[in-house]
Amino acid sequence: MVKEQVVTEGVVAFCNLAETEKFNGQDTGRYSVVINMTDEEVEKVKAFDVQTKEYNDQAQRSFKSKYPVTVVDIDGNTADKRIPYGSKVRLLWSPGPAHPQWGVPAYLNKVKVLELSDNDGGDTPEEF
Repeated sequence: MVKEQVVTEGVVAFCNLAETEKFNGQDTGRYSVVINMTDEEVEKVKAFDVQTKEYNDQAQRSFKSKYPVTVVDIDGNTADKRIPYGSKVRLLWSPGPAHPQWGVPAYLNKVKVLELSDNDGGDTPEEF
């Protein structure tokens, strides 16, 4: 049985693809990326009963995997898994079985970096 695969685009808010995500000091054992999405992308995701959240007036969704995820650049070449905040990405993911409390999970399969942000993750002075 082949899982349905969905393509969604967005802007990286948080990226944990080089190493597994940590939450409250504990390793979750999962790789993840959280993206901000346009209304159009939100509608695509919601068509699979996948929930989104709002943060600073932006719709967000987390996509996760128990396994290392392939990251490629616009040309399909292997890319760095440390994708900076603000980078535009395209995700290939699969909806999972619905959970009564948490809803439908979004399992991350692959990431394509469409536009790499030059954000270094902080307020580094120009003279640094």
